[in-house]
Amino acid sequence: MSSEPALTSQLLFRPPCGPISGWRDGDVLRATGIPYATAKRFQPPAPVPDWTAEFAATSLAPACPQAPVPFLDDVLGTKYGELPGSEDCQNLSITMPSDLSRDEKLPVMVWIHGGSYTTGSGDLAIFDPARLVAENRVIVVSVTYRLGLFGFLATPAGRPGNLGLLDQLEAFRWVQRNIAAFGGDPGRVTAFGQSAGGDAIAHLMATPEAPTLFQRAIIQSAPLGITQGRAKMNHAMGIAADGVTEQTPAMDVVALEAQVTQVAKKFGMLAAMPFGTQYGHDPLPEESEIEAAWNRTAPAIEVLIGHTSEEARLFLPRSPRLMRLAGVPVVGPAAVRAIDWVVTETVYGRATRKFARRHAKAGGKVHRYVLDWHAPGNIFGAAHTVDLPLLLGSKKTWDGVGLTDGARWEDVQAAGRELRALWAGFARGSDLGAAGEIPGVLRYRAA
Repeated sequence: MSSEPALTSQLLFRPPCGPISGWRDGDVLRATGIPYATAKRFQPPAPVPDWTAEFAATSLAPACPQAPVPFLDDVLGTKYGELPGSEDCQNLSITMPSDLSRDEKLPVMVWIHGGSYTTGSGDLAIFDPARLVAENRVIVVSVTYRLGLFGFLATPAGRPGNLGLLDQLEAFRWVQRNIAAFGGDPGRVTAFGQSAGGDAIAHLMATPEAPTLFQRAIIQSAPLGITQGRAKMNHAMGIAADGVTEQTPAMDVVALEAQVTQVAKKFGMLAAMPFGTQYGHDPLPEESEIEAAWNRTAPAIEVLIGHTSEEARLFLPRSPRLMRLAGVPVVGPAAVRAIDWVVTETVYGRATRKFARRHAKAGGKVHRYVLDWHAPGNIFGAAHTVDLPLLLGSKKTWDGVGLTDGARWEDVQAAGRELRALWAGFARGSDLGAAGEIPGVLRYRAA
């Protein structure tokens, strides 16, 4: 996104929340950093009161305070501190076509970012939806929400869990009430998210209110295989986090997340994403009731769900042992492929197929995809997050970073243009048919 908004007096929107001025940015219009909720630390969110004075939506939304992840910065091209951090992070940003007319009612796509529920922010440059918006005449709303200890861990002393999920619900309510003023159709809202973002959307679907908030969901690489059976791990983590108070400095809270994460290590594969949604805490039912809750909303929400073909390869370079194995002639690469297949199946594949079958059996419409695009010769292959440069960001954010190294930007853009059209078509309500594919990129079929 441009760092210096080009302000224009014509960009004044009048939603029910109060007047909002936006800015023009090349091929799109933006209204950024709009507060949708407010909350004290460790408290549920409440809607921001309506305002009467013009709100200048010209600053990017701040990120929830978080720790650096140098590995991901190298792979994704992100920069720690790219956005200022603030606990008052319940903000959203709206991106619209530049030639938006007053009477248009465009499909709305609400982006929930990933990052293991501990990192990321809606307005990071790699998540810029400008290409998706300009090419396909959709409106994208990017949501920032509470993470880590601020948003996703209950404690034995009574601190609530799922605060970040409650933030997201408030954002969807804000969209329903206000998006028409920005040219959006509140009756055609698609929730879409990747990794933890996809997992969050899947769990939002278990809330009775979900069908009134969004009619479609695109769930990308959600680690559904490790979201259940977490009660003992969550309890142990909660005990380790009980010392944090409302007065603990924010970055001290972030520092403690590393210690809390260590507690999760003895719980095996679950520790791959220690923070996350917790069953039995508002707004989610008990774990034993989750499938029944999903079944109740299934007929009202159309789903496109899937994963990449080599999810686990993202983490290959972080394991010296696997890197040595990969270097063994003949048998090494085959062994790494086998390990990747097992982890991809365990964390993503099997659970994704189960979710799709259950959704269809409960009366919902669902398509399942596998994405196998990758940069030629790249060690990451079709790894976790490889869908991001195809959907979001720009040449400036992605060209030459670890994940896309070896691919010409023209090829990334060509594959991405087709994938963005497919996503937007689904959001528009297009019939995907029984099966289809984007050759060399993705294949899908109805469940």
